[in-house]
Amino acid sequence: MTDVILYDYWRSSASFRVRIALHLKGIAFTSVAVDLLAGGQRTGTHLARNPQGLVPALAIDGMMMTQSLAILEYLDARTPEPSLMPDDPAEAARLRAIAHSIAMEIHPICNPSVVTHHVAAFDGDADDKAAWMRHFIDKGLRAVEALAGQSLRDNFLHGNAPGLADCVLVPQLYNARRWGVDLAAMPRLVDIDAACMALPAFQAAAPDTARPADG
Repeated sequence: MTDVILYDYWRSSASFRVRIALHLKGIAFTSVAVDLLAGGQRTGTHLARNPQGLVPALAIDGMMMTQSLAILEYLDARTPEPSLMPDDPAEAARLRAIAHSIAMEIHPICNPSVVTHHVAAFDGDADDKAAWMRHFIDKGLRAVEALAGQSLRDNFLHGNAPGLADCVLVPQLYNARRWGVDLAAMPRLVDIDAACMALPAFQAAAPDTARPADG
């Protein structure tokens, strides 16, 4: 079988999602760091992997895959156990909605390149950047808390095992804490995060674990 190589950055939310899924599925992989702070994503070598100049990029089964949610769906189809999605179409749609609300609503507007551009355009500073992050992460997670409240009896966003939506939620909570977001209004999300981070797959994927020794 072709070696599986994940081109990622230790602090990237999208990369964190894919690392979680790979560990949950028991798929061995090699991580190759793309240093976003040094502009590694803009090199010709990386643009050949991902023309968008983003991470992650996953070399697997003779393909180079991009976009974390597409990668997670592929991994779930490729290695069905443990499943990341329920069989019930309505419940699967609910969980995709949660994942999309984070990956397509919170994440893009809080992407460092977007925030840096905005702050520079309005002659802002580091405090303005942090305020932007806290505002939009808080706003987005309050909505996710309401969506997650539909499964109060479960340890995770669906049932008693983590799935696709949990793979997306945990990295966003890492970012929320990093930027000083007050999570008191999101107790359900905090509980789910704790249940996830008690599992070896999530621990192995965490930024502090994935951080290169020289990073």
